[in-house]
Amino acid sequence: MGLKYKKYKTNDKGQVTIDYLISITIFLFAMFFVFQYISGLFTPFESNSDEVTLLADRVSTLVVENIMSAGDVAVPNLVTSTETDAFFTLLNVDYGGTRTSLGLDGTYVDYDVNVTMENESSGIIKSAGAVLPSVGNVGQTKRIVLFMNADTGVTEKRIVSIRVW
Repeated sequence: MGLKYKKYKTNDKGQVTIDYLISITIFLFAMFFVFQYISGLFTPFESNSDEVTLLADRVSTLVVENIMSAGDVAVPNLVTSTETDAFFTLLNVDYGGTRTSLGLDGTYVDYDVNVTMENESSGIIKSAGAVLPSVGNVGQTKRIVLFMNADTGVTEKRIVSIRVW
């Protein structure tokens, strides 16, 4: 049995682990900045439709359950004709004050509102507020309410639409 000489495998590529780690780190940073830049390109095209929809929900709750409400805690969607008429008149006469009381008149951003009451059979019964824009994001909430005529006591189902933009 002879003496065997061990041959060691040699690597003549000149690449060490630290070189590989640095190159991968630089590549990942470059990819990170590319993705950050690309996402910034699309930021102006994002919409605020979620924001105005949430505002429309909040305003609809405030209008139906507090302002036009009959005051019956057991039936929060019961509105009376006197309170409804008073609200629609106030919204048409003092639009700015009503908008402020609804919380839509802010320091940095102002929102407009339009409130419509309609019947399933006859269509729009009452409408108040600003005219709807032809373009832009409009948040809308529809609530089905029981409308009680204060004179006769008869109730019927109506739909109240709150639009905010």
